[in-house]
Amino acid sequence: MSNNTLNQFNSKSNNKADSKSATSHEVLRLEALHKSYNVGQPNEVEVLHGINLTISSNDFAALIGPSGSGKSTLLNILGLLDKPTSGELYLLEQATSGMDDAGRTALRGHSIGFVFQFHHLIQAFTVLDNILMPLMLTRGKPDKFALQRAHDLLAAVGLSKFSANKPNELSGGQQQRVAIARALITEPALLLADEPTGNLDTVTAADVFELFRKINRERDCAVLLVTHDPRLSASCDRTINLVDGRIESDSLND
Repeated sequence: MSNNTLNQFNSKSNNKADSKSATSHEVLRLEALHKSYNVGQPNEVEVLHGINLTISSNDFAALIGPSGSGKSTLLNILGLLDKPTSGELYLLEQATSGMDDAGRTALRGHSIGFVFQFHHLIQAFTVLDNILMPLMLTRGKPDKFALQRAHDLLAAVGLSKFSANKPNELSGGQQQRVAIARALITEPALLLADEPTGNLDTVTAADVFELFRKINRERDCAVLLVTHDPRLSASCDRTINLVDGRIESDSLND
């Protein structure tokens, strides 16, 4: 990341909390969460060791840590894509350990949005249809309210005039904006982003980062970014450092 782009991050983040709501509420809480693989086998390995973590609605946080620290495992559990071996995960004050797969899928579908390093857009569909996809999978043909929400999100990410385009007709940064709009179509309480700027040039990365911050300020949506870039994490409000499956530090940034 260039110094100029780093300055963009920092200047746009100087008044980090200025536009945020004075009140916040708990979105997610982990209590004594452990995760092991090959449980009961000679090669059993514990990846996460008693994680305690709370994410609130106004949090704009980075999750960092070296390779092999357990970030991907933790992210999958936070997103209800995997289950902990023990401990509890509360999402919007609902305990999830006793939920069956259908219950977890339903809760994930309306509470969590995902943005990945690779945007995973469906090239045969239009931009508008890609944004609507999460709703179409659960509700079928979108109604006029869903269509209006999708158009509003397109406007919010600056892509109104591209609704009928196919993803391969857009730049990489524009495609990532489509992926962000898609993640927001269900109006989630938590947005999980896994290296969302990793494949973008530095200027576009700064623009996408600012878009995440705007979402956090204006949509009462907690944002957790997984990143290897210390300069990106320093531009967030909070940094959670995971080392060897334990939270080594969890601090607010200046």
